[in-house]
Amino acid sequence: MSEKIDLSNYVPSEDEEFMNTNQRAYFRSKLVAWKNDILREARETLDHLAEESANHPDLADRASSETDRAIELRARDRQRKLISKIDAALQRIDDGTYGYCEETGEPIGLKRLDARPIATLSIEAQERHERREKVYRDE
Repeated sequence: MSEKIDLSNYVPSEDEEFMNTNQRAYFRSKLVAWKNDILREARETLDHLAEESANHPDLADRASSETDRAIELRARDRQRKLISKIDAALQRIDDGTYGYCEETGEPIGLKRLDARPIATLSIEAQERHERREKVYRDE
């Protein structure tokens, strides 16, 4: 991608070819920015946890601190999984499969991708997937 595209005012449109160069660049920049935000937050969390590791003489303070720490670490674990999904989406952009439903091969839709850039299923396929999950969960 040697060609630079100005994405400052660009909004993907249904009127253009699906997953053209501009759309791929738009979603790549959105995904990279999201990943960078998560990594920055993770660094801030690690810094905060390092500062917070002071020994609390009061048991209630120590318990509260441990609970906060556990919640923070759980959130970081979810974000770690999210980073792998972002990386997978970036890989799909590179290999030309980004924006297409893994189940049907049809375009996912720009509005869905804009709201959830790591989406791998169209809305219809996602709904079918969730209905199947619910059926198996209810049994």
